[in-house]
Amino acid sequence: MSVQDTAPAKMFQNAEAYERIMGRWSRRLAPPLIRFGGLSDGDRVLDVGCGTGSLSFALPDFANVAAITGVDLAQGYVEFARTRNTDPRITFQQADACNLPFEDKSFDRAFSMLVLHFIPDSVRAVSEMRRIVRPGGMVAAAVWDEYGGLPHFRMLADTAAVLDPSVERRLFLPLNAPDEMASLWRELGMLNVEQTSLLIRMEFSCFDDYWRPFTRGEGPPGQLVASLSESTRATLQEHMRRAYIANRPDGPRSFACVAWACRGIVPQ
Repeated sequence: MSVQDTAPAKMFQNAEAYERIMGRWSRRLAPPLIRFGGLSDGDRVLDVGCGTGSLSFALPDFANVAAITGVDLAQGYVEFARTRNTDPRITFQQADACNLPFEDKSFDRAFSMLVLHFIPDSVRAVSEMRRIVRPGGMVAAAVWDEYGGLPHFRMLADTAAVLDPSVERRLFLPLNAPDEMASLWRELGMLNVEQTSLLIRMEFSCFDDYWRPFTRGEGPPGQLVASLSESTRATLQEHMRRAYIANRPDGPRSFACVAWACRGIVPQ
């Protein structure tokens, strides 16, 4: 395990908790990211930061790929993905995004979904993706627009910061700003670089469905809630209930959520 990736490794440990707080939504984001990044029959694909396997499992729906390798630093996530896998073309292994254990030009495409903004040395991680993709192949990735594109989390973070001034609102992470991904892709020499926004809807059946995943301690929202005192956490829960319900009976709610996505071709 490298120094670069120890921070996200500590933040993401419980695969079941991740499925509730983000996995169910990453499955919705995977198809538009794949359509944006492109895919062809016979491709060898690397999924960097595969988590519980949302993107890896979606790839065969778009093309008759030759092989898919998913890598993640969290061994628990890798094991969880393995238990769900029934496709012999898909394999999962533990690996550091900043030191990928593959030869140069080993893959036709590399995807990364919702992980680069958590890696302290995101430049190194994207450089590694470029290294392992053959000339003419594609490097594509997506990260949440945490400042303006995650309203269900933003209202949690803003309210918690009012209740407890020590709370840091981590709304700008690496590659979160407009055109930041595209600038990095170009700096690394990739061609035909394009950055865009991908929109999905996160839908909850009731307030409990919205709130309970935050209480499991997984990811930034879970760690934020866990860091609060018991009394502050109870007050936050009541404020979140009122914000979620918004003067209507408890029940289904839908939030429009936006990710930044970028793609570029590895030069000859």
